[in-house]
Amino acid sequence: MFKRLTRYLATAFCLLPALAAAHFQTLIPSHELLHEGTPRLVQLDLRFTHPMLGGPTMHMGQPLRFGVLGPEGDRDLRDALSTYQVDGQTAYRAEYRVTRPGDHLFYLQPAPYWEPAEGKMIEHFTKVVVDAFAGEPGWDRLVGFPVEIEPLTRPYGLWTGNLFQGVVRRDGEPVPFAQVEIAWLNDGSITPPADAYVTQVTKADANGTFSYALPRAGWWGFAALLEGPEKLRNPAGEAVPVEQGALIWIRARDMQ
Repeated sequence: MFKRLTRYLATAFCLLPALAAAHFQTLIPSHELLHEGTPRLVQLDLRFTHPMLGGPTMHMGQPLRFGVLGPEGDRDLRDALSTYQVDGQTAYRAEYRVTRPGDHLFYLQPAPYWEPAEGKMIEHFTKVVVDAFAGEPGWDRLVGFPVEIEPLTRPYGLWTGNLFQGVVRRDGEPVPFAQVEIAWLNDGSITPPADAYVTQVTKADANGTFSYALPRAGWWGFAALLEGPEKLRNPAGEAVPVEQGALIWIRARDMQ
């Protein structure tokens, strides 16, 4: 009995770092700002991973929605997707050629992901804004996802130390006191000193508004995690809870 308990505890402790690292759907463009010195071809990388730890990457099924809201309207970009392998798992990439000035809101609804360790399906509705040739406005538009973060701060042209604010919405309505997880896309330069540093956590106020000061240059992901209103079927056909994540990615740069 004691030996079985010891093995169980050892397994549990081994799993703790993995469970402490939040899953984040990434949607990272090669450039968040297009100007005379940058190419007009935007490359986008789509992975389901643990950003601060640099992995592991989880398998992505065929995305249900992938497109861009821009000066030319709403365009379906699923045909532009191609697969590649990261850590032996399927990820996606795409290219989009910008032809007009303006804000381009790229958005993704991935296939639901079954997480057996948590006993739930995960859906992360994700977006990122790319500005072309200072052609605002449009950065605060909503895709119309079931859960979504509305940026109150323009989500590009951000310096390190800027305060980013957003509103967590479900079906268009603010979500009071929603929990928001924040992760930095690690470039290999930082080793978290403890699990608590892997994912930052804050809560929205009574109006669904949250704030976070960006402490370091790079890409930052914000994920408001809400319980889905209906259950989904896991691969075994069982009805299980759903985590619906509203994600937005922004980039900060050092002032030099």
